[in-house]
Amino acid sequence: MMARPVNLGPIARIPEGEGRTFDVGKLRVAVFRTRRGGVYATQAECPHRSGPLADGLIGERAVMCPLHGYKFDLTNGDALGHTCGTLKTFPVDVDERGDVRLLVEE
Repeated sequence: MMARPVNLGPIARIPEGEGRTFDVGKLRVAVFRTRRGGVYATQAECPHRSGPLADGLIGERAVMCPLHGYKFDLTNGDALGHTCGTLKTFPVDVDERGDVRLLVEE
C-alpha cells in the first residue's frame, strides 16, 4: 500500500488543547493539537459507542471520550485503564507553511 499526504489546512484551525474532525474521502479523522504543540490524528469515533473524540478533553498525549470518559493514548491509540479497544492512529505533521499534513493509505 502507498501512503499519500493530504493537506488539512492551517494548524490555526485547531485551537491549542482541542481537536477537530476532518473528512478525507470516506475516512473521518480527528486531529488534536495539544497545549505543548503536539499534533496527533486518530479515527474520529470512539470504539465504545461512537463518541465524537474531537469533542473530548485532551491532555499531553491522551484524549478522553466525551460520552463515557474512556481514555486513549494519542501516540498509539492504546486504551488507558479499560478494555474498550485500540484507536486507529494516523501519521500527521505540520509543514513549513504551518499546514497540517495527514498521511493516508491508498
